[in-house]
Amino acid sequence: MICNGERAVLKENLREIETKAAPHCLIDDSGKVQYGQFNQPIAQLGLAEFQYLSSMDKPASAWAKHFHYKQFQFVSVKTAHYILGFAIADIRYLGSGFCYVYNIAKQTLQEVSWLKPYGLAYGTEPSSMNSRAYINGKNTLSITIKNGQWQLAVETPFLSAELELVCQHSDQVMAMCSPTAYNGWTYTQKHNALCVSGNLSINGEAQHLNDALAGYDFSAGYMRRETSWRWASISAQLNDVCLGVNLAAGVNETGFNENVLWIDGQKQLLGPVHFEFTRVPASGSEQAPIDWHIYSADGRIDLHFSPLNCRQERLNLWLLKSNFRQYIGHFSGVLVDQCGQQHRLDKVLGLSEDHFARW
Repeated sequence: MICNGERAVLKENLREIETKAAPHCLIDDSGKVQYGQFNQPIAQLGLAEFQYLSSMDKPASAWAKHFHYKQFQFVSVKTAHYILGFAIADIRYLGSGFCYVYNIAKQTLQEVSWLKPYGLAYGTEPSSMNSRAYINGKNTLSITIKNGQWQLAVETPFLSAELELVCQHSDQVMAMCSPTAYNGWTYTQKHNALCVSGNLSINGEAQHLNDALAGYDFSAGYMRRETSWRWASISAQLNDVCLGVNLAAGVNETGFNENVLWIDGQKQLLGPVHFEFTRVPASGSEQAPIDWHIYSADGRIDLHFSPLNCRQERLNLWLLKSNFRQYIGHFSGVLVDQCGQQHRLDKVLGLSEDHFARW
């Protein structure tokens, strides 16, 4: 356990990470972006009001304002036997998505992916409270948000699902906006360790959702033309504690960060984290990094991650480059909550990600 003096320091550090009342619209009437950690999700982004400027401080063209905006949504679900991942990305001139099922016992991955040219069979709406994102084709995936409640529908040869992520307290959502590069911004909203209801069938076999836990990610904005990030996500039941974790580095660290711990549904904001690992060069039989070390300077986060499997994609197109790797694996180590209580993880299943993008 942490001593009383160290616990007092932790509490003092946490008081420095404060939320502010969420505005109804991210862009105010004067066209300025409102930055910070918010106590609620933001209903509308207000893209039409945003005064987007060039690097020479001149009004950007309508073409640039439209095509420089990016938005992506991701949902993960963990059941007793499977880990599921669903994603839809709208980078304006291209739409993409994926869906995978990881069999925990067999350590096998089934997946489908979508890649659609501009305006064809996909769509998103700029709201994390009321919107619909979809991508169609031989297989279909849609993510619908109604009053902050996330609903997912998917049909593939190996997976059929209609799911709802149950969010009972909107003030426990992590919602933040930070400046990006010279003239952009990124809004990110995430919530982990959510209960799941609905229907799920994998390879023709119905799955129960009694112990299922889920997390989501809504990210949007005028992101860097060339960007990268590292990310880790956990939704798990540890003895009598329901634990959620979101950790990231590379995108949202300009004055604020998106690192958060949920203990039995209660949000606790965290400080910056560092991801330490060695990338393995691409090859015909690519190996994952043996071990990741994810830690914070204040000692509240000290985790090791060992990959088991990976959903990856490499695209090298004219306007677009993407080197995407999302790993499924085990987390071990220690997390310290705001009361100084240590939460020990021993091979807890979760996700990590290493992504480079030029878009």
